[in-house]
Amino acid sequence: MTLTEYLIDIALIAVVLLQVRRRRLNVLSLVLPIGIVAYAATQYLHSIPTGGNDLALVAVGVTAGTALGVLTGLFTSVRRDADGHAYSKAGALAAILWLVGVGTRFAFQLYASNGGGRAIERFSAHHAITSSAAWTAALILMAFGEVIARTAVLGLRGWSAGAFRPSLAEA
Repeated sequence: MTLTEYLIDIALIAVVLLQVRRRRLNVLSLVLPIGIVAYAATQYLHSIPTGGNDLALVAVGVTAGTALGVLTGLFTSVRRDADGHAYSKAGALAAILWLVGVGTRFAFQLYASNGGGRAIERFSAHHAITSSAAWTAALILMAFGEVIARTAVLGLRGWSAGAFRPSLAEA
């Protein structure tokens, strides 16, 4: 793994760990994780292979990521405070679910680059996954699904709590 890959994974872990403490919910707090994953996609996602069962693998990644993202968003409390702004606080289950997603991808990367390559090749051949690009696409799009789903859930919950509208004091 490269230093960039480690930094991306650490940044995604930090996103939720920072939210374990109560934080104001704003556009930046929602867009930052999307920016991190978008950067990773520009660096590593060059195509989405369609041969064999490649699309099935990608679909599993996207589905798993989206499910984790929705659940992470639902297990993050969003409340409007006395100052009129919405605040979010990731609960223990939200943090655990986020870490499961990021941790799974991180563990796969470590395994693949430290001796697990041949086992992944055998698995891929047995399941008609045609290239390592399919794994890359599945993992990157899993991260995208997780981040976008979490952002959508928190954004909608923040909107209903008044995060993106002027408070009474500001009106």
